[in-house]
Amino acid sequence: MSDTYSIKSLNEAETINIGKIIGELAKPGAVIALIGDLGAGKTVLAKGIAGGLGVEQEPNSPTFVILNVYNGRLTLNHFDLYRIQSEDELIDIGFSELINSEGVSVIEWADKISDILPEDTLTIEIYHSDGENNNFSNKRNLIIKGQEEWVSLFKNMVEQA
Repeated sequence: MSDTYSIKSLNEAETINIGKIIGELAKPGAVIALIGDLGAGKTVLAKGIAGGLGVEQEPNSPTFVILNVYNGRLTLNHFDLYRIQSEDELIDIGFSELINSEGVSVIEWADKISDILPEDTLTIEIYHSDGENNNFSNKRNLIIKGQEEWVSLFKNMVEQA
């Protein structure tokens, strides 16, 4: 059963902290789909997830290489699908093997491949708050959709933080 939780982030530091909680809760094999417009904060959230996974290197957007891999408590497979034209392009990089591995896969622009993502994918939609579609505001709304047990645990951790 799935559940939805909405949270507001007032600045980049809060978005990173939300990501850290997600990373701390992530289990082997987790697939996290990030959806949002250009500049919405997907990479900022991915940096927080990496921190929660114990990755010491700060992830950058892998836009030109599609995938970067980082080592931490769990391996982080950080995908950026902004430039892909079709799902076929993912075959060459071993996408299926990676998202079915023991690592955590964070996929920016995941809406491009939503029909091939696992059923238990955690989906996070990120939007500029109050309809502000510019890079000058760091306020974001995040809508988190996933398995009810996971979303409930996340909500509890956020409320305690």
